[in-house]
Amino acid sequence: MRRFHHGSFQDVRALLEMKGDATVSVCIPTLNEEETIGDIVTAIRSELMDAAPLVDEILVIDSDSTDNTQTAASAAGAEVLLSRDIEPATGSIPGKGENLWKSLIAARGDIICYLDGDISNFHSGFVTGLVGPLLLDSGIGYVKAYYERPLVQGEFPAVTGGGRVSEILVRPIISMFYPELAEVLQPLSGEYAARRAVLETLAFPTGYGVEIAHLIDLAMSGRAPLIAQTDLVRRVHRNRDEGELGDAAFAILKVILRRLERDRRLTLHGPIPDLHRRWLIDPEGALPIDRIIAEPERPPLADIR
Repeated sequence: MRRFHHGSFQDVRALLEMKGDATVSVCIPTLNEEETIGDIVTAIRSELMDAAPLVDEILVIDSDSTDNTQTAASAAGAEVLLSRDIEPATGSIPGKGENLWKSLIAARGDIICYLDGDISNFHSGFVTGLVGPLLLDSGIGYVKAYYERPLVQGEFPAVTGGGRVSEILVRPIISMFYPELAEVLQPLSGEYAARRAVLETLAFPTGYGVEIAHLIDLAMSGRAPLIAQTDLVRRVHRNRDEGELGDAAFAILKVILRRLERDRRLTLHGPIPDLHRRWLIDPEGALPIDRIIAEPERPPLADIR
């Protein structure tokens, strides 16, 4: 699996020559990201649109944020769309994967670059480093980011410790059941770029299972050689608490279990539950917290069209 470094794609003019007539869309799913979204959009707009037209559009697909995310993104120069307003006949399902699927419908680009909206150390290399390999080599179809993920807790962040769901849940499952993906360094990274022709063949789980679903489905359809990776060095973002991570892990595990059964690598003897129960323990006792996490999947756009 080929690896690159974002520093190899700093010459935007060279990327423009390789780009030719292709179009590039940057799509950012958001939910209450007012603290970071403006800086992200501003950097892309000023460096990769105004200074050199590498990026053709910036779409922020929002899940009805209750803060100033939409205003900040729009003021910085992004086109802001509500997820529920894109193809309303298909309905609306809350979740990150839903926003990514809807953005694929709304975007015009031949190449789609997905970014998370909570990156606090963003630089234009997040885009050029992911798009660059696709422009460089037509045999590459899907580029994943990898990086150091510090754990920010308090004033001084730990150098490592982020990516807890990847290390505790996903990587052990990959090692056991999908070893062909063992070389993927950050299987759940939210920063990746791909050709539209590839993305439209993939199902999109509507929540946090979308990234691992893409990797498994590419591998099981014989397209793992399309995957490349780019080192973005370091990513700083809002770390989630254990409860949120538990909910995300539940959704991701559901997506993986479906594929393990589909791929005949594991046999299930009953339906996968939707109920995730966790506990809040305090001096007054233990309080159950129940969440229904169905994690439905949107079909490949190629199948719909």
